[in-house]
Parts: sequence; C-alpha cells; structure tokens
Amino acid sequence: MLGTLLKKKLNAERLANVFINSLLEVTEIGFEDVSQLIREDNAFISHPLIDEGVSDHFTMIVLVGNLRYLEDYFDAEDAREVKNLIIEKLSRIYDMRRHDFKNVVDHYDQLISRVNHPSKNTLYGMSKALFHKLKLNDYQESYFKSMKTPNPLFLKRMDDVMSHFLWDWDELFRKYRFSSN
Repeated sequence: MLGTLLKKKLNAERLANVFINSLLEVTEIGFEDVSQLIREDNAFISHPLIDEGVSDHFTMIVLVGNLRYLEDYFDAEDAREVKNLIIEKLSRIYDMRRHDFKNVVDHYDQLISRVNHPSKNTLYGMSKALFHKLKLNDYQESYFKSMKTPNPLFLKRMDDVMSHFLWDWDELFRKYRFSSN
C-alpha cells in the first residue's frame, strides 16, 4: 500500500516523451542487430541485402505495434490521449504535418493487419510486416517464396526478436502512477 502512495506520478505528456525517447533509442541501436540476425538466418537461401535506409520501416512497425497495446493498459480515453500526443510529438521530430504522420501510422497499422489476417496477434503481425517491408520473400526457398509467406521457423525466431521491442508497461506501472491530468 505504501509503495503505491510513494510512486511518482506520470502524466500523459511525460509518458509520451519517455515512450518516444525510449522507442527511438532502442530502434536505432537495435536495428543493426536485427538486420544481422536476419542476414544470418538459415531460413534464407541467400543472405538478404538490408539497406540501412529501411530502418525507418523497422521503427514504424515497432511504433505501431506498441501503440496497439495502449488500450490493454489504459482506459480508452487515456489511450487515445497518449497515442495522440505520441503522434503529435513524432510528427514534429520527423518534420511532418501531424495529419501526414498520422497517415503513415495508419498505413503501417493497416499493413500489420493485412499481412497478419485473420490473426489478431500484434507481435506476429509485426514480424510479418517487417518480412514484407524488407522484401525478404526474395531470399527464401522456392516453396515459401511461391506462397509469398515467411518460413514459419523464421517467423518464430523473428517473433522472439520483435518481442524485445515491445514496451514493458507492467514495469512502468511498478515505478509510476499514471495520472491523466
């Protein structure tokens, strides 16, 4: 009980800042490791060529995947407020109009849904979206290549990798109390 009272308050503005800073740092640092793991994965018949320029795809997939989990930890109104603040702040970081950045977020959200249909598992969708955005189908054996679907063994390994890029909300709530005002 006393621990709950002593927790620091975290409002939506501060939460959005912490989330963005952490997300950008972890995706920037982690992209090279993820790229290396993909290049070395034995599910591919040749080593995939992954251009450094596609790191934005990775960042957006991780962002959208994490945004999808907001309503699991916040009520709908607070989740919407936090998401809108994140989008607003990232649009400034990327020097885009808010509306344009929101369209990019919506594009990646639709991509995750489309490549993952009918499943609603966000983590699985993130892995599949990364597979498609990096055009990894070109490097697969003919069986999976003809089906235009990731090798399930690769997908399982990628799910494990992508899980490390999901925000640990439980850990945050052990340290902070969220206050919407």
